[in-house]
Amino acid sequence: MKISYNWLKEIIDITETPETIGIRLTQAGLEVEGIDKIFLCNGKKIENALDGLVIGEVLTCEKHPNADKLSKTTVDIGVGVVPIVCGASNVAIGQKVVVATVGATLYPVTGESFTIKKAKIRGEESEGMICAEDEIGLGTSHEGIMVLETTFANGTPVKEYFKVEEDYIIEIGLTPNRVDAASHLGVARDLKVLFNKELKTIAQQSIEVSQNCPIKVEIKDTEACPRYAGLLIENVKVQDSPDWLKNRIKAIGLNPINNIVDATNYVLHHLGQPLHAFDADKIAGKTIIVKKVAKDTPFMTLDSIERKLSENDLMICDAEKPLAIAGVFGGLDSGVTSTTKNIFIESAYFHPDSVRKTSQFHGLKTDASFRFERGTDPNMPVIALRVIAKIILDIAGGEIKYGITDEYPKSIEDFKIKVLYKNIDRLIGKKLEKSFIKNTLTGLEIKILEETEEALMLQVPPYRVDVQREADIIEEILRIYGFNNIEISDNLSSSFIASFPKIDKYQLQNLVNEVLTSNGFYETITNSLTKPAYAQTLKHLDEDKNVVILNKLSEELEVLRQSLIFSGLEVLSYNINRKQKDLKIFEFGKVYHKKSSEGSVTDKYGEKTYLSIFVAGNTHAETWQETSKKAEFHFLAGIVDKILRKLRVKNFKTESASPQAFAYGLNYSYKGYVFAQIGELQPYITKFADLKGNVLYAELDWDWLVAQYQSENTYQEISKFPEVRRDLSLILDKNVTYQAIEQKALELEKKLLKRLNVFSVYEGEQIGEGRKSYAISFFLQDDTQTLTDTQIDKTMQKLMEGFKKDFGAVIRD
Repeated sequence: MKISYNWLKEIIDITETPETIGIRLTQAGLEVEGIDKIFLCNGKKIENALDGLVIGEVLTCEKHPNADKLSKTTVDIGVGVVPIVCGASNVAIGQKVVVATVGATLYPVTGESFTIKKAKIRGEESEGMICAEDEIGLGTSHEGIMVLETTFANGTPVKEYFKVEEDYIIEIGLTPNRVDAASHLGVARDLKVLFNKELKTIAQQSIEVSQNCPIKVEIKDTEACPRYAGLLIENVKVQDSPDWLKNRIKAIGLNPINNIVDATNYVLHHLGQPLHAFDADKIAGKTIIVKKVAKDTPFMTLDSIERKLSENDLMICDAEKPLAIAGVFGGLDSGVTSTTKNIFIESAYFHPDSVRKTSQFHGLKTDASFRFERGTDPNMPVIALRVIAKIILDIAGGEIKYGITDEYPKSIEDFKIKVLYKNIDRLIGKKLEKSFIKNTLTGLEIKILEETEEALMLQVPPYRVDVQREADIIEEILRIYGFNNIEISDNLSSSFIASFPKIDKYQLQNLVNEVLTSNGFYETITNSLTKPAYAQTLKHLDEDKNVVILNKLSEELEVLRQSLIFSGLEVLSYNINRKQKDLKIFEFGKVYHKKSSEGSVTDKYGEKTYLSIFVAGNTHAETWQETSKKAEFHFLAGIVDKILRKLRVKNFKTESASPQAFAYGLNYSYKGYVFAQIGELQPYITKFADLKGNVLYAELDWDWLVAQYQSENTYQEISKFPEVRRDLSLILDKNVTYQAIEQKALELEKKLLKRLNVFSVYEGEQIGEGRKSYAISFFLQDDTQTLTDTQIDKTMQKLMEGFKKDFGAVIRD
């Protein structure tokens, strides 16, 4: 969101620099992402402040002796007279002109910037340049030099003549909860408290609310539209906006259209209240009806696209037809044009859910919908009409014969919140003066209704949709006090610090990150908010355990996820649709579920961290040395084994995973607790995510792994005796897993067998249907002596007999 520094100064008497403001806003939760210096002139952004350009007067003008199309002039630039060679055909004696002096840098509309230097042009001295409008960035014409009608003295900086405005644009990364700050007034409210300033009075036209307007308003859906106000202004003149308004609009990245539309945009960014102007003569039956219309009703929007309306779309209609999509977009046939004489200005409060659904359905994101779907101020509609009325009367003329129409059947009440002083101290970690707390709250326009020694009863204005609980109030106090001002408590003793657990879960996370990234995986971070349909789709999840968000931002982000499966599948789908088909990704993410309907928050809801790993496509790209390798189960199993070894997880068991989520796979368990699952996801899951290929997935309970991790390092002397490798090729039933083979081998030979490694897996006609071949390396070593051939053969024979007995294995030659 762009905020103009000059615009802010119209609302609040502030003298602090933009940089100081940026630092303080960021500390208070409105993160400033950048501050840019800009220059505005005649409603246009220009590259510089026209520095080095002055008003000059042409004293002499004669033909260049060596060039027919050039003129040799002398120009008074205030500090003296300079010779200038000019190529314009319209240069003449006595003209007041724009002169770029030596050293000035010009930024033409087209082409690159250049700096004026002393030069000889066809043998004649030239110490400057007489400029055309395109050469200084003020227009596109190059038909001749600019001739000024002015009494300004020679040498006067051109920026004074053109009234160049210097401004600073403060770019704020607005979080979804702070819609109250989506305007200059909203930011000024924070600055008021941060710098102990007062807001200036906003100019308004004095207009009463009445029912005498000939255009009547009827709200048929008061839930979707609790308040609708309007104002009729007659005999306006639609034309270009004055420069001051163009400059304001242009500064924040918008393009001026006409004085009426620009005025509505100005008020939107000034107060945060979206407005819409209708051509009053196009309102059939002199009636505005706020209602929903039949499904698939066609409607032509301002962008000349015909859209099919849904049954949930709230529409602004007249007696015959829809005029606008409420809170989202206007209609093509009812808007203001150059021939408009009478306008009806809409200023309403639409329910966030209604606007959000419509905006999502049509894929329309506008400045108005951005604010409405997050929650605007229900007390602002009439004020905004009075503000815009004054502006329009000043810049478009017109008459206001009737009062403001205001349909507001049921007033929206302010929030009431009780806050305890002891909770403020507890959550902030520092005791703040009560006077500071009360001054901060009143400065934020939060009224104190009652006060005792222990608590405050507060009334929060409805535009602060993010302040609805005691904790929210405390956060407001803290962000104004400053997070940076919270000191480390003197009560932190060495014994207290020593009592903290030695296990650093983030250090462990970095260890696992290294394992995964070194094997070609990319880390992702996805949203914990997701679709309810995902829990309905996954058969092993209970939809009733969804944690539903009350102040949801959209239907797509309505619940907290119970599983990381679809979070990762969304990432896969996004990338595969963009021709990235070979993917290996992982995420450390939280999952949530409802535990109970009663008790405290921790009693009602559960939260855990999991590590998810996804593999799709090929695990290795094709090179001149080898062909590409398709993702196989044993590849992911090997990755999981590396992670478990890194985390020193031992003595776990494996068994077949649940078929509800996996077509085939393994559960990893320890003392009966399943801490990891791995396998190929069921086709119904990948199909729901619009994925066609197979997807391998592993999910590890990260909280459990951290808790089990043994942080004390153990050291072991490196053996002096050689390690021996022997390979076996086993043919078994395809349902026998490598993990089962590994577990059995380590049971059969505990002393000499150090580790195993599978280097090939084969299924095909040569070994028969329902069979699988594993090629496995066995690494043997004795820490006390060199192994003899007899010892090695005896050990391998014991392993082969065990595999035959327990798995029915056939040993291949």
